[in-house]
Amino acid sequence: MGRPTRPTMPPMALEPARRPVPVRTILATIGLVLATIVAIAIVQKLANVIGLLVVALFFAILLTPPVDFLERHRMRRSLATIVVFLSGVVLFSLMIAAFVQPIAREVDDFIENFPTFVEDAREGRGPIGRVVTRFEIDTYIEENQDQLERQLRGAGAPALDVARSVASGVFTFVTILVLSFLMILEGPQITAGILRVIDDGDRRERLRKVAADCSKAVTGYMAGNLVISVIAGVTTFVFLSIIGVPFAGVLGLWVAFADLIPLVGATLGAIPTIAVAFLSSPTDGIAAVIFYVVYQQFENHLLQPTVMSRTVDINPLGVLVSVLVGVDLFGILGALLAIPAAGVLQVIVRNLYDEHRGRLKPVPTVGTDEIPITEADDGE
Repeated sequence: MGRPTRPTMPPMALEPARRPVPVRTILATIGLVLATIVAIAIVQKLANVIGLLVVALFFAILLTPPVDFLERHRMRRSLATIVVFLSGVVLFSLMIAAFVQPIAREVDDFIENFPTFVEDAREGRGPIGRVVTRFEIDTYIEENQDQLERQLRGAGAPALDVARSVASGVFTFVTILVLSFLMILEGPQITAGILRVIDDGDRRERLRKVAADCSKAVTGYMAGNLVISVIAGVTTFVFLSIIGVPFAGVLGLWVAFADLIPLVGATLGAIPTIAVAFLSSPTDGIAAVIFYVVYQQFENHLLQPTVMSRTVDINPLGVLVSVLVGVDLFGILGALLAIPAAGVLQVIVRNLYDEHRGRLKPVPTVGTDEIPITEADDGE
């Protein structure tokens, strides 16, 4: 028998020769990386300016509907914008006056009665005197008089910092007002210019409708949130007036302001109100606690779904994440604008998803119930 033959191995396929990367591709990649780094650096440098523009844009979106309403009733857009802004400034000034007047009145009363308070404290009379005697505050003041005087003399620096912060806040507020005014005034021309850049008529019309849907999400949420806050403030004022707690008007206004903040606003509004009620009497404090527990259930389970049913609707996780991001970027104002911004992002993402799936809707929708924007407009 012959020797067994070994199986022959198939010849290995030759690997294709690697082509060198063109120099143009390398340079283009390096250029993109450098451009990205430069863009990030520019955004970081202009973070404050971008923040002001974003906040001003939201205010412009909120104030555009009343301006458009006045313009449709044969008022020039410039005059309509001035009327709306002046009305807003007057309302804001009245609210600030409602806060400041009671506080100023109490400060005047305190200054007028200050000698009596000092005498009572020295003699151990009245509530202040009893506190001084019980905790030996007079002895502490005598033993640390020099240190207290040094601290008082050094109190000017923090006061200067506070003054600078107030001045910076006023400048920022005025800047936002001016930017919002110009955005509203030039809004139609800017929108028309952006749409003219798009050659495709169908895509241009689609972009216009999506922009209108985004605007409706912002105005709808903010209007609904304002209604809920007004109800919270009025309800607080009526309740505190009935049980006889002082500063019912100021506390009601505070609750209305605080309730604008998502998630924690109602709690922030309730804490000082309950504290003042307890200072009035323990019975009033307990009644305030019960009132806010009941009202929170009413607002969360009945008022919020009813008012927000036809506006932006985001799942709880999206609300929490958007609020955390907004607070980290812009503080309290960021918390106010976080949810409508998330609503705008939701509208845009849904539109892109529908377009990618090839089932683009003929009419954009609002909220998770996907109510057509035309029906939402007719229902207002």
